[in-house]
Amino acid sequence: MSPNKPAVFVARRIFADIVERLREHAEVEETDSDEPLPPEALVRRLQGKAGLFATGTERIDAALLDACPQLRAVCLMTVGYNNVDLAACTARGVRVSNAPDVLTETTADFGFALMMAAARRISESERYLREGQWKQWHVDLLVGADLHGSTLGVLGMGRIGQAIARRGALGFGMSVLYHNRSRLAPEVEQPLGACWVSKEDLLRRSDHLVIVLPYSPEAHHLIGAAELALMKPSATLTNVARGGIVDDAALAEALQAGRLAAAGLDVFEGEPAVHPGLLACRNVVLTPHIASASIPTRRAMCDLAVDNLIAALTGGTMKTALN
Repeated sequence: MSPNKPAVFVARRIFADIVERLREHAEVEETDSDEPLPPEALVRRLQGKAGLFATGTERIDAALLDACPQLRAVCLMTVGYNNVDLAACTARGVRVSNAPDVLTETTADFGFALMMAAARRISESERYLREGQWKQWHVDLLVGADLHGSTLGVLGMGRIGQAIARRGALGFGMSVLYHNRSRLAPEVEQPLGACWVSKEDLLRRSDHLVIVLPYSPEAHHLIGAAELALMKPSATLTNVARGGIVDDAALAEALQAGRLAAAGLDVFEGEPAVHPGLLACRNVVLTPHIASASIPTRRAMCDLAVDNLIAALTGGTMKTALN
């Protein structure tokens, strides 16, 4: 190990050329695995390390930090950071960063695609065809719901929420309702024709609800059986935020009972496990947490985390510091 370079650990397999760029500034230990390390293994790999390149699954808490006293920086390639005890890091002088902005447009593209697939029954239609059920055309064959001219509801109007609202309003002529803890400035609302409403009104009035708010303990099961009961039976629900915000069991029950027309889900409670009730539903589109999965965006996420890690360990300023 070089005495002139800080040591870092890259906790997941990422792009080789980006790791090589990091090697110019640090002694790098990496894993070639796509599996998250168990806590005890992560502690072992972090011994003597000043920096950690992490994803959204490595749990960084007080116990880990106390077991790794040389750790100075934790840099995430994800936007979400609910796997990091930020207060514990701050108390121990460990700098933390995430990767916002670089995945906004790609995630919004995917969220809109997932919403459209749910509304127009695309996944269900493909299975119908592949299973050999398509024998003839008829007027109500797999009819779905329109997006154009309908009401788009956005729960969590941050960067991604605004990007989805822009696609709906300007591309599809949708009326945009949203609920946020605080109302947006008029200059943000007006180009979208967006209207702030209460959460209850959002649920009642939306034809297509998209969830894009960050996960927190307060947001756990923010959408449960009572909230789903407020929605139109003809409505769709799309979640590209985090698992746990929606009660998956309650959602599966609503979909199976016909109290909700369809759903599009990229995130799940306890993922990669998926609630069996959702797997049994034909009126739900399921994807494996891939909303940011374009090559340019995933590279940009990794690059930003590496930029932050280099800055943190060389006395620079992290671009997207959290503390």
